[in-house]
Amino acid sequence: MSERRVYLDHAATTPVLPAVIDVVAATMATLGNPSSLHASGRHARKLVEEARESVAAGLGARPSEVVFTGGGTEADNLAVKGLYWARRAADPRRVRVLASAVEHHAVLDSVDWLAAEQGAKVEWLPVDAAGRLDVAALRRVVEADPESVALITVMWANNEVGTVQPIGEVVALAGEFAIPVHSDAVQAVGALPVHFADSGVTALTVSGHKVGAPVGVGALLLRREADVVPVLHGGGQERDVRSGTIDTPAIAGLAAALRATLADVPARAAAMTALRQRLVDGVLGVVPDAVLNGAPGAGLPGIAHFSFPGCEGDALLLLLDAAGIDCSTGSACTAGVPEPSHVLLAMGAPRERARGSLRFSLGHSSTTDDVDALVAAIGPAVERARAAGIVNVSTRGN
Repeated sequence: MSERRVYLDHAATTPVLPAVIDVVAATMATLGNPSSLHASGRHARKLVEEARESVAAGLGARPSEVVFTGGGTEADNLAVKGLYWARRAADPRRVRVLASAVEHHAVLDSVDWLAAEQGAKVEWLPVDAAGRLDVAALRRVVEADPESVALITVMWANNEVGTVQPIGEVVALAGEFAIPVHSDAVQAVGALPVHFADSGVTALTVSGHKVGAPVGVGALLLRREADVVPVLHGGGQERDVRSGTIDTPAIAGLAAALRATLADVPARAAAMTALRQRLVDGVLGVVPDAVLNGAPGAGLPGIAHFSFPGCEGDALLLLLDAAGIDCSTGSACTAGVPEPSHVLLAMGAPRERARGSLRFSLGHSSTTDDVDALVAAIGPAVERARAAGIVNVSTRGN
């Protein structure tokens, strides 16, 4: 394919950093299982523990609190299920799981599974029109019966609309009743300052391929005092919390990516915010009735999420794809039937508006040329999508 592609889907995955490729390749050339006692194994273990120390330093954790996983989804499952099982085992009354209604599906589906298969009583916490958790509602839910709450899980920042959640307020409230808090920080790490110790959360999820590391590696930052039942059983690696042969090259790559990404978060965020503003101004300039979703001035610096009245999001995505631009609808697709975004529905958006939405997400490789290419393409694409919608409505039932 000779045409230049404009990649505006960094929230889905971001290109692996060149320095990370070098680290992974070099580490793959080494031999040894980190759990083996011979010299090759000890060398591999040294590489893993150096990476653990690096990740811990970058995210404000102790090395012993870094549990390497196969990615963000596994880390979310381990935190949500593991904390629930441990808390319920300690006190059978603890069956309530409190989760924000805008969580990533790795959390949503884990919570739903606990309800369907493990007797959990799930309460979805409401958000406002910007997607921000209603902390007062959380307090009412907790205070109704605090002894029965197994855990609270609230993401650090939303992956679709970019809204940053009031994690400090959540942790302070939970602390009054000694309730553990898990936060999926997959989108926040590298985009915002994230310090595990200062945050007060019990468990925090990190994903490698959102920060320039390979797909298939992540971490759960887990306080030493936290009791968690493993999801995987086997050789007892990673504090006996996550068994499985340790992937030394991927872990080294994750550490390298975080070192690069976390080197100057404020400066990166400022540059990304300026680029996002150029995108927002440009899109609204050519499509004035587009609706910018999320919290104005209080969201992730690299995410701009719009609803386009009169458009189907999938149709608009394909039109932009044909114009060489990659983006995302942010909607789930079940059995071939497009469903509106659960995030926008939780924010109170009508289903039609939720179905006509697109997410543009910026990353380390994004440029002003990328943004300008989108601005040039979005107007004609919206016109065609609206025309197609009118034709479909007029011919429906014929």
